[in-house]
Amino acid sequence: MTKNWTPLFLVGAAAPLKTQTGKVGFIGGVENDLIKKFEAGYVAGAQAVNPDAQVRVVWTKTWYDPATEKEAAKSLLDVGADVIAQHQDSPGPQEAAQEKGVYSIGYNSDMSAFAPKSHLCAPVWNWGPYYKEVVDAVRNGTFEPKPVWYGMEHGIVDLSPMSDMVPGDVQKAVLAKKEAITSGQMQVFTGPVKDQTGAVRIPDGKIPEDGELLGMDYFVQGVIGTTE
Repeated sequence: MTKNWTPLFLVGAAAPLKTQTGKVGFIGGVENDLIKKFEAGYVAGAQAVNPDAQVRVVWTKTWYDPATEKEAAKSLLDVGADVIAQHQDSPGPQEAAQEKGVYSIGYNSDMSAFAPKSHLCAPVWNWGPYYKEVVDAVRNGTFEPKPVWYGMEHGIVDLSPMSDMVPGDVQKAVLAKKEAITSGQMQVFTGPVKDQTGAVRIPDGKIPEDGELLGMDYFVQGVIGTTE
């Protein structure tokens, strides 16, 4: 598994600076706890810039369906969202945002080629370092099957190059946060973290263990939408 919420925090920090309506849309794929963590990271980044930031979430119930994902983006655009982010593999939402003349944040890869007038940046993956680690361990006879949960510090997840549409001072601030997270000086989730009802899920000052985050089955405060 990967700590995807770390680059999502970074792209989330860029989103509120481009919205005029204060409505940021997020398109989720198949509902599960993993995506809730990613959305929480995105919300945390947005609220680090604007404490009042809200993120509207809709689900497509699929991982890859360009037409459905594009329609989901349009449904968010129709209610005033002017920045669209996603946990989907197709560029459909990016295309919908560009057609509407608003901004978008990709997923999995740099999607700027599909929406060059809209795409701000994207969290991206590079499994190469982990594959090399496993192969080297097998060759050395030291391989042990075990769960891993790597993040930006291992080069597994990262941030794509940012578009020129992201102001230079914002890019500098985002990259500074990236360095702080990668070095361990900053944690994305530090309490208090509240759910949609306002109940405290992570107490003040606490940094949750990976196992706690693995069971994040709730939306954080600032998300508009349901977990289904």
